[in-house]
Amino acid sequence: MVHIEAAKPPAHATPVAQALPRHAPRVLIPACNRPLGRHPFHMVGQKYVTAVRLAGCLPVVVPAAHPDELLDWLDMADGLFLTGSPSNVDPCHFDEAVHDPSLPLDPARDQWTLPLIRLAVERGLPLLGVCRGFQEANVALGGTLHQAVHEQPGLNDHRAGGDEVPVEMQYGPAHPVHLSPDGQLIEILKTPSVQVNSVHGQGIKRLAPGLRVEALAPDGLVEAFSISQSPGFSLCVQWHPEWQAATNPVSMDILTAFGQACQDWRDRHRPPSR
Repeated sequence: MVHIEAAKPPAHATPVAQALPRHAPRVLIPACNRPLGRHPFHMVGQKYVTAVRLAGCLPVVVPAAHPDELLDWLDMADGLFLTGSPSNVDPCHFDEAVHDPSLPLDPARDQWTLPLIRLAVERGLPLLGVCRGFQEANVALGGTLHQAVHEQPGLNDHRAGGDEVPVEMQYGPAHPVHLSPDGQLIEILKTPSVQVNSVHGQGIKRLAPGLRVEALAPDGLVEAFSISQSPGFSLCVQWHPEWQAATNPVSMDILTAFGQACQDWRDRHRPPSR
């Protein structure tokens, strides 16, 4: 008999360490679209899936959706997590031409996530957005973006360098953000300012109607907002709280608050069958 050894997982693979409780809240995570070799793939960064699990929720990756399917996706969800991405929101969605054609776009993601955000806000579904997701939510609700923050008078360069910078430095603390004294974020974090990473070239130009500033960078750039017209939990941040979240108390406070909101939604709208 020929003995065949089981294939070993790649060194970088991270197994799921702990099962979630039964009936954990389900959180939708929209996928990006990127080529690998000669083939297109739907992709979600592992750190975003891990962050949703740290929030105590079951990650449900949505590879792609037609706008006519969005209510079906939302009907199964207890929350929505909008991830960061190498791609930017296509500026056609805020009536501008592309400023730098070398930067990647993801029109397939734009096509369905922008209406998905509007529907999620309308029903009050708990929503957490980071980086691209922060910008995505602002555009979906009627706001605009600076396509190159570093070219704007009075604003700093918020990019953290390219691939030549070690990832630990790229995602290391970059600057403080100052929290609004009467906002949702300061209620979660219980402190007037926190240090955050900064890995973005775009940023808020005009905040969408109905959004409330939750934090500002030292140069005045909006770093966090909540959605005042949403009856439920809604928080979008420009930084990456998912990066090494398990060892970052600020990140864990944000994820815990999001997870609790998703559990509350589940209990109100989809109580476990007995």
